[in-house]
Amino acid sequence: MTKKCVNLHEIALEVVKKEAEAVRRLSEVIDENFNRVVELIHGIKGRVIVAGMGKSGIVASKMVSTFNSTGTRAQYLHAADALHGDLGMVTADDVVIIVSKSGNTSEIEKLALGVRKIGAPIVAIVSNKESFLAKSAEYILYAPIEHEACCCNLAPTVSTTVHLVLGDALAVALENLNGFGVADFAKVHPEGSIGEETKKILSL
Repeated sequence: MTKKCVNLHEIALEVVKKEAEAVRRLSEVIDENFNRVVELIHGIKGRVIVAGMGKSGIVASKMVSTFNSTGTRAQYLHAADALHGDLGMVTADDVVIIVSKSGNTSEIEKLALGVRKIGAPIVAIVSNKESFLAKSAEYILYAPIEHEACCCNLAPTVSTTVHLVLGDALAVALENLNGFGVADFAKVHPEGSIGEETKKILSL
């Protein structure tokens, strides 16, 4: 690999610009579907199952962590593992959020088919409205992507950022709807700097 002479500062600024613009555009496409998804999750008997493949799987895992720490019971499902038995964690009482940029990855397609057989509603966080996933889902949270920050337009960068933002928006909306407060936070996050901060607030 030959070293190129590049302006690293300019590259950093360009990445920040592309990701910030994608998040700004996301605010223009959040619609009533978002409200419906929040209300759906709020009313379920089961859990939120969040699934993905590759980098989208890492985003899904982070979403699960945020859900659980803000009062919404959630579990992570790796799309490939789902096809080898882990689909057994899903019930018709759950809501399955599937995260995918293309919505056409083979594992994602098979996962969507499996979830539909179980009867759990599918929420697609996807950047391709015409994809198999989008057409298989009851609800679509559309995350438009023009170009990844990667110079080859291949590595998930902008796409993972906007998918994470959508996940955070869901978690915070549910946190508010559930009336999840500092005392609740103290129960699930008793240690670390956050745990110390909750103790200080509750002692006031």
